Amino acid sequence: MSGPQQNTLEGKVALVAGATRGAGRGIAVELGAAGATVYVTGRSTRGKRSEYDRPETIEDTAELVTAAGGRGIAVPTDHLVPSEVEALVARIADEQGRLDVLVNDIWGGETLFEWDSTVWEHDLDKGLKLLRLAVETHAITNHHALPLLLRNPGGLVVEMTDGTAEYNRNTYRVSFFYDLAKSSVLRMAFALGHELGPRGATAVALTPGWLRSEMMLENFGVTEENWRDALERVPHFGISETPFYVGRAVAALAADPDVARWNGDSLSSGQLAQVYGFTDRDGSRPDAWRYMVEVQDVGKAADATGYR
Repeated sequence: MSGPQQNTLEGKVALVAGATRGAGRGIAVELGAAGATVYVTGRSTRGKRSEYDRPETIEDTAELVTAAGGRGIAVPTDHLVPSEVEALVARIADEQGRLDVLVNDIWGGETLFEWDSTVWEHDLDKGLKLLRLAVETHAITNHHALPLLLRNPGGLVVEMTDGTAEYNRNTYRVSFFYDLAKSSVLRMAFALGHELGPRGATAVALTPGWLRSEMMLENFGVTEENWRDALERVPHFGISETPFYVGRAVAALAADPDVARWNGDSLSSGQLAQVYGFTDRDGSRPDAWRYMVEVQDVGKAADATGYR
């Protein structure tokens, strides 16, 4: 099984909140490839860009979903504005009458966190905005969307973060604000598991590995076609993965009739690839978080052999 089985999610409705680019786009496309109807949200549209001022748009993502075999529906939404999220969910309820998968991938913090900056050195306004974007948006979206998701048994909520619970518990992540944001989302999935489990739904936290997002590729001056050219400057980049890898993880979870076994857990794309048998688009199975612990963080020379 390289990717999601076609039509395994036919008739299912998903909302990928924060699907303009990166992991959100990869997840939306792979849910579409499995046959789902996917609502994709974000603030970057063909008519108006967010402060990122990047070319990717939610309309582009919706078209990719449809081209993959699903039905993509773009809805411009600022998930910091409760009324906009409420209107979004009302639209899904009116048009579909159900919501089976909610993916909270809202982030927007790449331009806000400061590497290796203490809480007293970090720009306070940027740090607080990062927390609002990474945590408050997820809470607002869950508040409004979960009643619809709970209308039918078997719903799935995926809280997207960076790092597993085990890795983040033992590792300082970038800065006070970044560390707090990513750990908060992990705990959010744990709490949701307690609230959703008894009501017939499942919540998990999910992390990709080193993601070859549009912004990451651009930062290294490469494309998806020649990404290995960056290895001379960034050797550990050899463990990286496409956004579609974690997308396939979400599609596999959504199609699993026994998904409740993961309720409240922290999961990774590499871990789930071993369980469900999917691969990245190049046929590999990168296991980035095991690699981080066993190779990168202990100072070994970069070598992804046996890890992808």
